[in-house]
Amino acid sequence: MRNVFLFIRRHFNFLFFLVLQIVSLSFLFRYNKFHEAAFMNVSTELTGRINEKYNGIEYYFQLKRTNESLVKENIRLRQLLKENYEAPDSNRRLVMDTIRVDSARSILKYNYLEAKVVGNTTALQFNYLTIHRGFAQQVRPNMGVVGPQGIVGTVVNVSENYATVMSLLHRQYKVVVKLKNGAERGAIEWDGLSPLFVTLKDIPKSAKVAKGDTVLTSQTSSLFPANIMVGTVYDIVPDNASNFYTLKVRPATNFFNIEYVYVIDNMQFEEQKRIEDSTRKKVQ
Repeated sequence: MRNVFLFIRRHFNFLFFLVLQIVSLSFLFRYNKFHEAAFMNVSTELTGRINEKYNGIEYYFQLKRTNESLVKENIRLRQLLKENYEAPDSNRRLVMDTIRVDSARSILKYNYLEAKVVGNTTALQFNYLTIHRGFAQQVRPNMGVVGPQGIVGTVVNVSENYATVMSLLHRQYKVVVKLKNGAERGAIEWDGLSPLFVTLKDIPKSAKVAKGDTVLTSQTSSLFPANIMVGTVYDIVPDNASNFYTLKVRPATNFFNIEYVYVIDNMQFEEQKRIEDSTRKKVQ
């Protein structure tokens, strides 16, 4: 404390001058419109720059929370897609109904479940992803998995809180897809060479296909809704021994940096399976 008083005593003149300078400037900026406007402009710019730097640092440490919020928002928007709903069948007649429901209401076909990727391989011949969602979070085998850009794979094994997903980059993985232009269907598979490309087979040579064309999921798939992005045609390889093309496709999903995925619950498939199981038990 003694050192503080000694410092003030030693520099009293300078400190007193500094206080008077601040007071005079405050009067100048307060009662002079021009100087007040100039001061506000400078202070606003300076404050804005400081806040920008601070927010940039804060945003970096809040990225996890931001990503989780975006994933939930994407889930909500995906649930509203037209492809997720099916109009009621007006040809059927309800004979007896004990539950009051709106028969004209659209039926939900697909339900999306967000999941965090906690493990992923891309350099093997049989690549898998591990996601942080299992039986306890409503995930079951044979559910399709998509990412923000396109399809990812299929759930093959489930534990209590985790699930294993067979990646699109797996030698045994196949899925039926279609060309956006023309709607010709074929099968996507991976040849095990480059993780940057997959192969689309069984596209007839009568199809009008060009480099850059979009490949989408087919409506015949029981795993994925129709028209989800799969990738784009990178190269066309004609097979002289057959009437089909072999297309080299660049996947829409970047498997090197994928962090969040969406597990697709096919509500109709599950309902049909439940009815079949119920019928089988009654027969037995």
